Amino acid sequence: MLSEFFDQFNIVSLVSIPVFFGNWLITFTNSSLMMTSVIIFLSLFFFNNKLIPNRWQSIMELIYVNIRYTVHDNLRFVGQKYFPFIISIFLFIAIMNILGLFPFVFTPTAHIIITFGMSFSIIIAIIISGFITFKLNFLSILMPGGVPIFLAPFLVVIETLSFMIRAISLGVRLAANISAGHLLFAILSGFAFNMFINGLMFLSIFPLLIMIFITLLEIMVAVIQAYVFTLLTTIYFVDTIALH
Repeated sequence: MLSEFFDQFNIVSLVSIPVFFGNWLITFTNSSLMMTSVIIFLSLFFFNNKLIPNRWQSIMELIYVNIRYTVHDNLRFVGQKYFPFIISIFLFIAIMNILGLFPFVFTPTAHIIITFGMSFSIIIAIIISGFITFKLNFLSILMPGGVPIFLAPFLVVIETLSFMIRAISLGVRLAANISAGHLLFAILSGFAFNMFINGLMFLSIFPLLIMIFITLLEIMVAVIQAYVFTLLTTIYFVDTIALH
């Protein structure tokens, strides 16, 4: 029974193409299909703007304004160059999280390898951007100012570990929250179904009512986790425009 709860996280190969004389395979999975669909959906949506916005365009404009303020509050005018990247991350994660709440829809953000890949790539981008902007002075973020020199080796190690943990925590937080919600859905629905087929139709109403409440909660969690990921990414990019 427990294995059935985890079936929703299985990655299924849809198309496999051999390359390099058959020694390697390029595999298109259900995770790849979902992420590609979200990218195509966002691309088509942004190319279909109207002078008088409809309901969906109004929502997108509201998201645009809020993310714009978030970037401005943390990165000021200098960091506005990161705005397209920041809002793309938010929309990409939020739409995948929300679509993952529908039945039979795979959720890539529930896999830590996907979220960790995103967070690790962001940290690498921050490091490269920091070195481009400040050259070797970027390494000063590993050494807080005003501390005794004999503490420098210990603080450099601690700050280095802290910087590396950003990539881990950023990805783990997103995957853990999304996968926990999906597991809770699966367990409650399985519980309600077993009660229903065993003749406890009246009692099966209670887990169904709980699922309705959890559905609304998970919609909020899907958007909030996307915003948290985006906000932390924005805060991490502060190191590329100002050194402490």
